Amino acid sequence: MKRLFWLMITALTVVIDQLTKFLAVNFLKPVDTVPLIEGVLHLTYLENRGAAFGMLKDHRWVFMVTSTVAVIAVLAFMMAGYKKYYNPLLFTGLSFIAGGGIGNMIDRVANGFVVDFIDFRLINFAIFNGADSFVCVGAGLVVIYVIISDVKARKAGKTAE
Repeated sequence: MKRLFWLMITALTVVIDQLTKFLAVNFLKPVDTVPLIEGVLHLTYLENRGAAFGMLKDHRWVFMVTSTVAVIAVLAFMMAGYKKYYNPLLFTGLSFIAGGGIGNMIDRVANGFVVDFIDFRLINFAIFNGADSFVCVGAGLVVIYVIISDVKARKAGKTAE
């Protein structure tokens, strides 16, 4: 039952991502940009043909294959390694990574590009989307899990798995 819960979290991540992109296409595309906090945070419509944050444009098939393999690997680990590695922090991170990967993969397959719209202008950062955010937050949670596991293992006199 808990495995189903984590698959539902993954699916919810995809739904949130796709809903925000739907709203961006329908409401931002016609106006291009909407300042939420002028000069700091804007919602700006962008069709990203590259990887996360616009890197390596025009390599769509590489990203599709890499994303597919990564998502399958994460989901397989979540299902097969559930009993041995289960931890809510780890599985939240993995669910976010898988959901974000699926969300951007849907865009690449359906449109040939990913819809980006979150535009932090204060730090002059690349425009990104919810899926990118989920992947980054998920990766951060996995790193935190690994650090905590390593510290616990060292205290117990073992190395982390």
